[in-house]
Amino acid sequence: MMNTTDISAELKSSTQELLAVVAKFGSEQVNIVPVEGSWTAGQVAEHLLKSEIGLPNLLAENVTPTERPADDKVPVIEGIFLNFETKLKAPEFIIPSNGPHQKEVLLNSLKETRTKILNLTETTDLSMTCTAAQFPGLGELTRWEWIHFVICHSIRHTRQLRNILDRLQNES
Repeated sequence: MMNTTDISAELKSSTQELLAVVAKFGSEQVNIVPVEGSWTAGQVAEHLLKSEIGLPNLLAENVTPTERPADDKVPVIEGIFLNFETKLKAPEFIIPSNGPHQKEVLLNSLKETRTKILNLTETTDLSMTCTAAQFPGLGELTRWEWIHFVICHSIRHTRQLRNILDRLQNES
């Protein structure tokens, strides 16, 4: 298991990369569908926000000591989100709206949520299990695993955003 300094650094790095890519989109580009049937950049950002907005409360409240290694489910999380060959279907509650999306609103909301998550990463016991919500298919996760999810999910969608930006720039 990494230490808190390492996971904080990883979270900061994935956050900086995500925000930098979102910032590269023009205010109109954020709402352009790059390929029929795919999400716009705004929808990808909204999806990330929807998947993370409740995490500060989840990480801060209703925790119990963990009866297994705190990073036990990390390989499964990595296997799901870092396998770029698979197309995943988002659970209904984090499917984004059709927009239109405002880039600055999304950027500010992502920054605010990530700041709260980072703060909790650096100030709480990451080995504790969060009991207020279950991760689809995996059950209850530790704070460590939830933060690792944020990092892996972010890496996946930052890659997707880069691909969308490349496609839009090549078409213009």
